[in-house]
Amino acid sequence: MSDAWHYYREIWLADFEFRAPSGERPEPLCLVAREWRTGRTIRRWADALSADFLPPFNVGPDSLFVAYYASAELGCFRALGWPMPARILDLFVEFRCLTNGLGTPCGNGLLGALAYFGLDGIDAAEKDSMRNLALRGQPYGDAEKAALLDYCESDVLALARLLPAMLPKIDLPRALLRGRYMAAAAAIEHIGVPIDVEVLHRLLAGWDRIKARLVREVDRDYGVFAPTGTRQGTELIVCQVDESAGPRSFSAARFADWLVKNNIPWPRLLSGALALDDDTFRSMAKTSPAVAPLRELRHTLGELRLFDLAVGRDGRNRCLLSAFRSTTGRNQPSNARFIFGPSCWLRGLIQPEPGRAVAYVDWSQQEFGIAAALSGDPAMRDAYASGDPYLTFAKQARSVPPDATKQSHAAERDQFKVCALAVQYGMGSKSLAQALGQGEAYARELLRLHKATYPRFWQWSQAAVDHAMLRGRLQTVFGWGVQVGPDANPRSLANFPMQANGAEMLRLACCLATERGIAVCAPIHDALLVEGPADEIDAVVAATQAAMREASEVVLGGFELRSDAKIVCHPDRYMDPRGERFWTTIMGLLGDGGPAADYDTHLLQTAAPVQSYSSLI
Repeated sequence: MSDAWHYYREIWLADFEFRAPSGERPEPLCLVAREWRTGRTIRRWADALSADFLPPFNVGPDSLFVAYYASAELGCFRALGWPMPARILDLFVEFRCLTNGLGTPCGNGLLGALAYFGLDGIDAAEKDSMRNLALRGQPYGDAEKAALLDYCESDVLALARLLPAMLPKIDLPRALLRGRYMAAAAAIEHIGVPIDVEVLHRLLAGWDRIKARLVREVDRDYGVFAPTGTRQGTELIVCQVDESAGPRSFSAARFADWLVKNNIPWPRLLSGALALDDDTFRSMAKTSPAVAPLRELRHTLGELRLFDLAVGRDGRNRCLLSAFRSTTGRNQPSNARFIFGPSCWLRGLIQPEPGRAVAYVDWSQQEFGIAAALSGDPAMRDAYASGDPYLTFAKQARSVPPDATKQSHAAERDQFKVCALAVQYGMGSKSLAQALGQGEAYARELLRLHKATYPRFWQWSQAAVDHAMLRGRLQTVFGWGVQVGPDANPRSLANFPMQANGAEMLRLACCLATERGIAVCAPIHDALLVEGPADEIDAVVAATQAAMREASEVVLGGFELRSDAKIVCHPDRYMDPRGERFWTTIMGLLGDGGPAADYDTHLLQTAAPVQSYSSLI
């Protein structure tokens, strides 16, 4: 064991059992904690926990708090009103960091980690039995309480076996930074996103009724939905909706005709058929805005599950952020349960309460700035510093005059923007041509201009790929790594530094903001949704931007990224510009013969599952 571990007077391993109805804060059932060196063990049932205002063990800076998926434990700390531990080590996060990119046959849960190191764990059937008991909730008999405490202690003992096996592989200072983020995640999950529950209830009650009318309304501009059974070439059935005219389905043949009429090139499969998956629609909607409403319609009808949206009795959307789940270390919350997961029009449900305001604060051109800073490319740094890197790229490439503006050369700016983003995602000339709606020769020329304008960036990017392939590992400035095999995709490796360091930046900003008392409702890729009193929201935004600026400087070695803010005060609602038209259409359909007023307002709570901590590990 390194000297760093000896700094801690105590090392506490802890585990809670809790239940959490969908959208609600956790309800702690019991706690078991064990001091690793002495074996001193604390067992507490719920009533004893709620009677205390402090944890029954030391959580100061001379004590290390160890858990597996610590945001669950720290969510219980929040629910009990306990202070956060000063030093947190999350073995789940460190196991993910250690095995990221590798196969873990038994998964990333506690049992999977034990199996990976050849250690014994609780029987899976017994774990399921105890999980079901926790999900059932109060009241519990004495025997049941004892069984849950024993089960909780078995996980703590498993942690005691796992910790020494993992110690040699843990970079403690960086691990503590990752543990610090799990405390921020718990704070964010505790707050949640304010939702207009009344409108959500109306949507739930009227959804089946308006789907058919929604198809008719949107399809007026496209004519790509045909009555089911109509043969017009190959048909792709996305959904079937009941209406007076009968079910209708998406016709690939009609869509192909619409693309030809509107002169929109579209990616195709090897078979020659149109690529009709949602990723293709989402990508094409960015470069061909006319596609966006149709993409929203398909996504809404095919994937939207309104009843899964996790909203608590206090009108807050809460779900597990699933920190560090992605390869790049980003959060991966459930697309169905998280308000920022489903179709973007649904974000119109976000509405601050009376006297309150929310602000969406996002970094400006974050990935371009990260690439400029980490590569040290002087021209790319200048482009970011200009405030409009895409137009500046066009000027640096001498494709527009020096006095060009966003208004005077909008088309050229958009094409150079697509090129800059495509490079960061490792696109080749063929994919770029499709994204631009241009010939491949034009795409190759844009890529040539990028390479000529930013040679140092290209050298740095290729060096990162070479390092990954030669050393078998790539990592961020704070040590979040991915294991690289011989079959790795070079494009993914080239994109990893931007995405993974962007994730580091977001995590640090969340830590700084939550620790400074800012109410962070949600992290969203390159942005924070924050909340505060309406008359103080400007100060909240300024403090959030200061935290984000500091985070960028720390991650990028002093290079500062700008941020923008969109403020929404009650009674207004947050609206993603991409979904505004769709929201207006749906609200119009809801207002025309709305659903019955006696809709069960408790449906949200009864329709969604209950979680227990054991289900997370």
